[in-house]
Amino acid sequence: MSRDRYVDFLRAWAIGLVVLGHWLITALVREPGGEIRAPELLASVPWTQWLTLGFQIMPLFFLAGGHAAGGSWARARAAGGTAAGWVGARALRLLLPAAVYSGLVLSAVGTCSTVGVDPNTLELVGWAMAMQFWFLPVYLLLSALTPPLHAAHRRWGVLVPVAMGAIALVADTLVVTVHMPYVGLIDYVLVWGVAYQLGFCWRDGLLTERRPLPAALAAGGALAFATLITLGPFPVSLILVTGQTPSNTDPPSAAMLAWAVAQVGLCLLAAPAVRRLLVRERVWRTVGPVGGASMTLYLWHMLPVLIVAAAFYLTGLAPEPALGSAAWWGLRLPWLLVLGVVLTGVVRALRPLERGLSVLYERTCPDPDFSRSSRSPRSWLPWLGLAASVTALTRFATRGFAPDGRFPVLPALGLLLGTTLLTARRRTTADRNPGEPKKALREAA
Repeated sequence: MSRDRYVDFLRAWAIGLVVLGHWLITALVREPGGEIRAPELLASVPWTQWLTLGFQIMPLFFLAGGHAAGGSWARARAAGGTAAGWVGARALRLLLPAAVYSGLVLSAVGTCSTVGVDPNTLELVGWAMAMQFWFLPVYLLLSALTPPLHAAHRRWGVLVPVAMGAIALVADTLVVTVHMPYVGLIDYVLVWGVAYQLGFCWRDGLLTERRPLPAALAAGGALAFATLITLGPFPVSLILVTGQTPSNTDPPSAAMLAWAVAQVGLCLLAAPAVRRLLVRERVWRTVGPVGGASMTLYLWHMLPVLIVAAAFYLTGLAPEPALGSAAWWGLRLPWLLVLGVVLTGVVRALRPLERGLSVLYERTCPDPDFSRSSRSPRSWLPWLGLAASVTALTRFATRGFAPDGRFPVLPALGLLLGTTLLTARRRTTADRNPGEPKKALREAA
């Protein structure tokens, strides 16, 4: 099957809107003492919560991820690959850039802590640089579950995401009504997993073989969302707002599930028209590089905010109209333009690092046929590395890189251990006898 440009477009579109959304809602205030504070726009100006309907686009990233992973795993299986090797290879694509990013940020945190930077400022910066990390543990878990999820898809098709959505609704009901602790954690996998599983269905034509189905998904999801936020207990905001209970994101709620289904339907409806545009090379030359740099953009897009804060807010050069005023909104355009220019410079400066990571990935990537035998003494390495990495990334996502203004020793060691286990060089039969089977397995992953 040839590469679907529309899937790459969805990744680029999702990442672009995430970056734009984070920048748009980021507000900075310089206190009289010189410290920088970041008031929460969605809480201070409640009507802005409606904007999150357009900027909460991550369901499409999981949809595109499921579409790509379904094809990749199917090719790996056909070439004789195993789950441990395939999951290790897929995980490493995300973990290598995330680990390098984390290492650089943690080095800065350690240095700032040593020289006595204000702990509150350090905690705020550490949170800003880790705010996007919630996505990584969930995506890595779904990647690890791809082999059984895809097996279920091959047997039951669309019934699988329907069942996952039903279980998610039960769990969310328990969270909202009786406040049952920890039950909501499974909704991180189930709600986002519905979009991921629908990606399998989309790739195999199950969502497009019946023409009314995309429209039904879009209309049904939108109607359910409108009902849940008007008659139900859920807020309109699809991004976490401090003190708002229940939340649509922590954990993902029934309203988030409905919005994800609506987005999938809209995505399928828009596919033919967008594909016609993507055939044009001039359009693709604009979209392609964004998709290729999606991980870099996702990880580093808050660094320009810190650079601009230091250049204009710490120096007192930035005008500071009242939050949410007409003047404040008027300054959003130059704010976004300046951040865009800075991010362009950051991405260009990171190109040598990206090339180095590509070389490192090729040298350390686990072979997809690794641990073909369950008796292999090292068959557990990818799973242990993945578990350690997911735990560490979850900690960063919830507490930031500098909780309470301190260096997070245990999460840092956990991420180092996880990445080391996943990059450990493996000597397999394919290594000893290089040839086309190994090449085919690598390309499948």
